[in-house]
Amino acid sequence: MSPRAAWRLEALGFSWVLDYAAGKVDWGAAGLRYEGSLAGRPTAGAAADVAVPTCSPAEDLATVQARVRASDFETCIVVNDQRIVLGRLGRRALGAGAGLSVAEAMTDGPSTVRPSLLLADLVTQMVDGGRTTSLVTTLDGRLVGLVRRDAAERMIDSR
Repeated sequence: MSPRAAWRLEALGFSWVLDYAAGKVDWGAAGLRYEGSLAGRPTAGAAADVAVPTCSPAEDLATVQARVRASDFETCIVVNDQRIVLGRLGRRALGAGAGLSVAEAMTDGPSTVRPSLLLADLVTQMVDGGRTTSLVTTLDGRLVGLVRRDAAERMIDSR
């Protein structure tokens, strides 16, 4: 709501009124659909593959390695019970020896982007950074999925 509307509500007797300035940003970052000029443009959230393997920090690394090998991915996202991203197991960690836990092998606090980021902008960031994948999370860190650069480029080209 606008600051003017908040002041008007206070004048009408509402005692607890907040001006929530991050409305549109928060809306898009939650992966909700836009209307208007951005409605037809692909976003990171639309390109995120939700089937990316996930695991718990307490899991045995050997068990996770087998599960990832059986998938179409080369990474596993470490999440808690609420699907909040805690870390990531990349190729090196997934190739590590047995006897480790996921928590011992994972990379803490991986870089993430929001679902509202325009896909063309994400691809540019990925190319500039030399990355082939990018994690997409909501503002509170909840996993949306993984964007693969090659799939994102195909999605942009098909438009």
